[in-house]
Amino acid sequence: MKPRGTHTAQPSGSRHIRPRSVLALADKEGRQILRDPSSLIIAFVLPLVLLFLFGWGISLDPTRIPLGLVVETPSAAAETLAASLRGSPYFEVREAAHRAELEPLLMGGRIKGLVILTQKYPREREAGSAAVQVLVNGSEANTAELIVNYVENVLQKEMQHQAEGRGPGRAGPPIAVEPRVWYNPNSESRAAILPGSIAVIMTLIGTILTALVVAREWERGTMEALLASSISRGEFLLGKFLPYFALGLTAMMLVAGVSVLVFGVPFRGSWAVLIGVSAVFLIVSLGLGLFISTATRNQFVATLAALIVGFLPAFILSGLVFEINSMPLPIRILAYLLPPRYFVSALRTLFLAGNVWEVVIRDTLILAVFAALPWMLTVRKTRLTLE
Repeated sequence: MKPRGTHTAQPSGSRHIRPRSVLALADKEGRQILRDPSSLIIAFVLPLVLLFLFGWGISLDPTRIPLGLVVETPSAAAETLAASLRGSPYFEVREAAHRAELEPLLMGGRIKGLVILTQKYPREREAGSAAVQVLVNGSEANTAELIVNYVENVLQKEMQHQAEGRGPGRAGPPIAVEPRVWYNPNSESRAAILPGSIAVIMTLIGTILTALVVAREWERGTMEALLASSISRGEFLLGKFLPYFALGLTAMMLVAGVSVLVFGVPFRGSWAVLIGVSAVFLIVSLGLGLFISTATRNQFVATLAALIVGFLPAFILSGLVFEINSMPLPIRILAYLLPPRYFVSALRTLFLAGNVWEVVIRDTLILAVFAALPWMLTVRKTRLTLE
């Protein structure tokens, strides 16, 4: 005689899955989602909040950088360079006649760089070779590099104009550089960040939504009612998976639409392909969330695990913000073993380049391989018993 509370009349997963049982459990879970505002907040409010933070809060296009300019000897040449700096959308220029006035501001962080035109600058400029001193605050490496590169670019253009003004006989052969940036002509960081941010958002909401599913059943005491029924392990997992899969796809379409309509990110691919790739990735993240929920049986622990295992690796190691090729080799290998890296690649390709099948098919197939692991672990971990 079997002990009470260990209903195992048929081993879970030992018989065929009955569609009616799956649909009944999915309907029950769907009603629970509608009654529980936290699930709707995670599915719709949280993605929008994160999307607006990524769109407006993260920018790799620095503008209005406070910059100091010292002109020790006023001249027409110095005024030309000063006018170029003043007219730049990147800088807010603060001018002085002596470096002693602005160096304390650079040390205090109130200006990020200091351009110094010495007393020799007008004579050197007439001679054809002028030296300009640029001091930058290296605590912000990207900003420092931008200041140096921009000032060098302005100087090269000024020297080229000066050489051309002297006539063909005295001017060296100018080298005209005509850069062309494919897919993102204006080199806007938002156009690169927002498509990739969808991967981070979908990882977060996918793992959190399902990480709470089984744990919530155990904490609320409703798991006993499920165990008293004759559902199999496959029916149980499918019934939990399907409502959140539909919810996740809806959330994905929401954030993708807001990216295009509100932030103006171009979308050059196919929406059907986007849905297909996202569906494969959702299988990965939802499977991971179900495994966490089954293993922990505690909503608080499951949420923390979802953040640590899902969100942080997706944000740091997916290539969204940090270039993977610049990482140390061990971290690079780890990044290539994480599914978000391939979803970010597919999303950026679909949004900015279009249906580049070589990239999209490759990334989708890799995601499909990754999808098997969390589901295998979840199936092995799921036990429809009270132990």
